[in-house]
Amino acid sequence: MPTLRALHASRHKVVCVVTQPDREGGRGRELIAPPAKKVALELGIPVLQPKSISKELDTVFANIEKPDILITCAFGQILRQSVIDFCKHGVVNVHASLLPKYRGACPINFVLTKGETQTGITIMQTDIGIDTGDILHIVKTDIAPTETAGELSARLADLGAKALLETLDQIEKGTAKRTPQDHTKSSYFPMLKKSDGKIDWTKSPTEIANFIRGMNPWPMAWSDSNYGVIRFHTPDIVQPAGGKPMNIKDFNNGHRDCKFH
Repeated sequence: MPTLRALHASRHKVVCVVTQPDREGGRGRELIAPPAKKVALELGIPVLQPKSISKELDTVFANIEKPDILITCAFGQILRQSVIDFCKHGVVNVHASLLPKYRGACPINFVLTKGETQTGITIMQTDIGIDTGDILHIVKTDIAPTETAGELSARLADLGAKALLETLDQIEKGTAKRTPQDHTKSSYFPMLKKSDGKIDWTKSPTEIANFIRGMNPWPMAWSDSNYGVIRFHTPDIVQPAGGKPMNIKDFNNGHRDCKFH
């Protein structure tokens, strides 16, 4: 959680962290804390975990100092107007793409599958729409030709933390500029499902390679075959059913009659 760590290390005071409730997971169905909670507890920051911040707003902040601004980063809840209006400076969101083109839950995956060569961070003033608010700050970065969604996500997390601190300074100084988005240039990309990772072999080699990079680490690109489901970590690394990842040349040498479908 680079954003939270950067805020904690800055001159700004983090009043509390609001995150999702613990969820059951693993073979034992034990309660697993979200990453933001783990980092917050490590840093000694109070943690609140309402099922819905919009429905429990008064309760959430009843015993906490009222903040000047709320910051969201991969929060996963739609905020009502009452939440947006709660603080002096409203809600600011750290979005991992260049708005307005890539809105939604999975912009990092789709900038790769669409073959983009550049992306970045958008710091946005949240409104009641989904990634529709005014743009406060944009930082761009080139995408490496072999970069996966996981690798790009890690880079953008660090870039987003830096961009957020720059934006907070601008807001505090009164120099932040709000630029409305051009909604005619927007696209929306929802949360990915496991089935979305299936490779379409009618696409060009470049499109397939981009798709594989965009699906790593989730949901991972895959294909049915006469040897079962084959997972593709990168265009060069495959994982046969029940086996370990291997170079595609080694796989082909041992599976000369393999047919994808």
